[in-house]
Amino acid sequence: MCERIVNEMSALEGRSSLVYGRSEAGVVNETTRRSLRLAPSLETVELVVGQLLACMGQIAEHFSVKLSEGEDPQFLRYQKGDFFVAHQDGNTGMLRLDTERRLVSTVIFLGREVESLVEGRDVYCGGSLVFTNQRVAMEHAKFHMRGEPGMLIAFRSETTHEVTPVTHGERYSIVSWYR
Repeated sequence: MCERIVNEMSALEGRSSLVYGRSEAGVVNETTRRSLRLAPSLETVELVVGQLLACMGQIAEHFSVKLSEGEDPQFLRYQKGDFFVAHQDGNTGMLRLDTERRLVSTVIFLGREVESLVEGRDVYCGGSLVFTNQRVAMEHAKFHMRGEPGMLIAFRSETTHEVTPVTHGERYSIVSWYR
């Protein structure tokens, strides 16, 4: 399934991903985030939404929260040099935006992060999902998550995380949020 989605996504033109701050309208800010948001077929979107909804109960139980809905997934392509600086997705109490209602964030990896250069559409270097413990001011307070095809990562939306710059290949992923 991941290979099929990547094949579809690789053929699509994308538009710059937006950054949301103090207003509902997102802006392109390539010093904060550089990636492409893609618009796959309705069939692919419905397939992913169905899988995410099927996981919602288990994720709610794991985090001991009540979840009532999921946001539309974003299909993303990170090319060489693309990144997303450390940020939180919501539930911080700092803003009064609709995105603030996000309780749990998800990332679905469609490719594999590798350490050395290997050719292939499903591999990339760099582009790690990195979680930071803000309470600890040491480098070991960072946790690097290496992508594997089909792996779904769920975390509280107030968790600080980033995507490191891609150094080789293209990183394909799907992100979404539960409320």
